[in-house]
Amino acid sequence: MPRILIVEDEAIIRSALKRLLERHHYSVSEAASAEEARTQPLSDFDLIISDLRLPGEPGTTLIELAAPAPVLIMTSYASMRSAVDALKQGAVDYVAKPFDHTELLETVERILHKQSMQQGTPPDITDGGGGRQTMIGDCTAMQEVYTRIRKTAPADVTVLIQGESGTGKELVARAIHQQSKRAKAPLICVNCAAIPETLIESELFGHEKGAFTGASAARTGLVEAADGGTLFLDEIGELPLDAQARLLRVLQEGEIRKIGSVETRHVDVRLIAATHRDLRALSKSGEFRLDLYYRLNVMQIALPPLREREDDVLKIADILLEKACKRHERPGLRLSRAARQDLRDYPWPGNVRELENALERGVILAEGHLIHPDDLGLGPATNRPHPPAVSPGASTNDDATTADEDDLSLEDYFQHFVLEHQDQMSETELAQKLGISRKNLWERRQRLGIPRKKTARRQN
Repeated sequence: MPRILIVEDEAIIRSALKRLLERHHYSVSEAASAEEARTQPLSDFDLIISDLRLPGEPGTTLIELAAPAPVLIMTSYASMRSAVDALKQGAVDYVAKPFDHTELLETVERILHKQSMQQGTPPDITDGGGGRQTMIGDCTAMQEVYTRIRKTAPADVTVLIQGESGTGKELVARAIHQQSKRAKAPLICVNCAAIPETLIESELFGHEKGAFTGASAARTGLVEAADGGTLFLDEIGELPLDAQARLLRVLQEGEIRKIGSVETRHVDVRLIAATHRDLRALSKSGEFRLDLYYRLNVMQIALPPLREREDDVLKIADILLEKACKRHERPGLRLSRAARQDLRDYPWPGNVRELENALERGVILAEGHLIHPDDLGLGPATNRPHPPAVSPGASTNDDATTADEDDLSLEDYFQHFVLEHQDQMSETELAQKLGISRKNLWERRQRLGIPRKKTARRQN
């Protein structure tokens, strides 16, 4: 529930505004002056609504003190100039007195929604060994992921995480669990693709002694082990149909029955599922139950592939490089400019996992204090033009010179490809075919003097 602080010296207005906001499910606190408001932790509020003219300090003094919480200024028609000045000082907006209730509520809702979208900060995650790590990335797509995690975690609903292999789906699951009401209960992680099909039901739901050949003792399943906590099923698209039917009963009735048992047991489990496959398409082909898909898809979080995360690649690379240097006791290693350009341009079909492996190779193979493109060992990809192999002695060249040589080796190919295909392809399609980002495509156009076509695309 969003927390709002009202700073207003007139008790009648303050009380009326509080009742209005509370009727619309906001948690409201009050203060009669800026001095009184300062006694409260201002940055803990989601929004501060303050009158401009207050006894003592004006309401605008709260703008800087409350940051990053937004301040909405109330003012009379006679002081509109002051309201404009308040906006210049950093107020998020202003409302004129006497204010219309509907207009005020719409303004509050708009501000809080915008604030929630901007508060997409990476969550801290505790890994299995007790260490802490933070999700990395500032691009728009990852900001949306952080916001969705923050909103979804306390809701205690089933979550479906979709994304390519290596995008960090388990990290998202851990973040949701650790920000949920079940954070102190167990998180059980299961990779459905890693368990043989003949054993998956026994692993998930348990079995009684003698239920099948080799069942020499009763066993508790992983679903029951997660009772009270969270069960994360990675690659759920690989789950056999029989196991899907059992899982559907868990979601519908909260009940499990061990293999070989006639007794059902109640479990309280939150399910988080992840897949890189299209479950809806699988359901049409009969490989995945449509009713289970609808049960899973209560809340969906889509993780972007690394190639669509703009400058996040280099930020992630710097952090992974630092960790690799510590593991291999090679402090001070840096990426050359040519290597950084290679990392940025590469399409990363294996996503973060492939990036981590490339940097591991670079740390091991690098000679001197710089990691060069050859050290990374990035093989040519089908959708990425790759320069000719660098001679063994190239790693001793100045990295700025190497970067220029790499660029020159691609110029003819780049210019020919763009000029030949830009009438038939959009900028996004061109970038995808070249294996680079739209931003990088634009930068190379500018450098090579290739203007973007303004004509309509070819008609059929």
